[in-house]
Amino acid sequence: MMKQTGSVLLALTLAGSLAACGSNNDNNESSASPSASATTPASAAASPAASPAASPSADASAEPVKLRIYAQYAGEDTEKPYDYAVAELKKEMPNVELELDIQAQDDGQKLKTYAATGNLPDIFQAGQDIISTFRASGNILQLDQYVDSTGFRDAILPSAQNTLVADDGHTYAFPYAGNEMILLFYNKEIFTKYGVTPPTTFDELKAAVDTFKQNKITPLAVFAKEKWPGVALYDMFASRYDEGGVLKMDKGEAKASDESYRAAAEKLAELVKAGLLAKGATSMNYDQAAALFYEGKAAMFLNGQWEIDASTKALGDKAGWIYYPAKDAASVEASKLVFSGGGGPGGYAVSPHTKNPELAAKVAAFLSRKYAEYKYTQYGTPIVATKVDKAIEKPYPPMMDELSKIIPNMKTTAFAWGLSNPKFKAAIEDASQALLAGSSVDQFVKDVDKGLAK
Repeated sequence: MMKQTGSVLLALTLAGSLAACGSNNDNNESSASPSASATTPASAAASPAASPAASPSADASAEPVKLRIYAQYAGEDTEKPYDYAVAELKKEMPNVELELDIQAQDDGQKLKTYAATGNLPDIFQAGQDIISTFRASGNILQLDQYVDSTGFRDAILPSAQNTLVADDGHTYAFPYAGNEMILLFYNKEIFTKYGVTPPTTFDELKAAVDTFKQNKITPLAVFAKEKWPGVALYDMFASRYDEGGVLKMDKGEAKASDESYRAAAEKLAELVKAGLLAKGATSMNYDQAAALFYEGKAAMFLNGQWEIDASTKALGDKAGWIYYPAKDAASVEASKLVFSGGGGPGGYAVSPHTKNPELAAKVAAFLSRKYAEYKYTQYGTPIVATKVDKAIEKPYPPMMDELSKIIPNMKTTAFAWGLSNPKFKAAIEDASQALLAGSSVDQFVKDVDKGLAK
């Protein structure tokens, strides 16, 4: 997962996940990066047990093979696990050389262009949006037989089954990230300095915004140049009115014009108008938004749980996370464990046009296992998709430790990159970004409902 998605997420958390200059969820195709609702992370399953050999043995005398791979590689939380996985691959399959094409922070547009021009890499990171799009166009390899032949099916944690199988019952990517969530990070020192208590309701959040604005502090830093954080922010509000959040809309069970979803847009618009975000937030990338938070110029920061490590490194024990504010005092307890986020099919996918599909699938499966292994052992994150038979070398940071206690009872909605309806995904991404830039609620509702129309 990525700092952003994703900027990756997915991410793609990730977290098992995403960050980078804006994303995610490690499973998503956007950094910072990156789904179907899932309520239990890897940590909630039985503690990681010994798993089948992850390594596809290779004959040291085998002919050299070069495979092109399109992957997240921006920031230490994606660079280090990738480097670790590649180093482990070199030990097991010394004849395989990977040519890295660094994933762009563009919601999958570069990868879609590769597909349209017949230039797909042998292996590429894919979230649910890419899987759905490429499945329809014949640009992604179905991996069912390789899930079994590589031992990957036995390696998947019970709590992460939703990350392995798509809605048609088939596998198109080897996942490494478990189910992730968006957190509302805050600077404890700034809150204390200005006498602000972590808000538990939207009214308290409005009061906090007013106080911070009066003292020239940005209330909330968001890298809304990328579109998925805007959807996450709207989802944070929507999930206080209807715990289904954007996932319920994606399933066709709710519309933006429904009373609860319109109320969420109205409340978000009200707070944006009051000064919730930095000026020019929709032109701000991950690095710029993170700098505001790290330098004490922003009181809060919206990102996935994959941000925990970076914020801890930057702010130490001054950094923490708070539950999303509720719509009113009466619903605080009922809604506090509903988080924007989730998980879904995604991970390392394979091009159907690769010259050696079996080898590419073995490599993709191996990389996913090792990527998760690094996250689990070195980052101390429980949010991985596969079993790890090595001990944790880095204990949980305090924020992750706190989070791990509520994960078993957490409910999640969906990340933007995990939405299954491409038309709706595009509509709510654009509409949410516009809402943060000052567009009207009426326009938001109209545009989102249009994306939901059949």
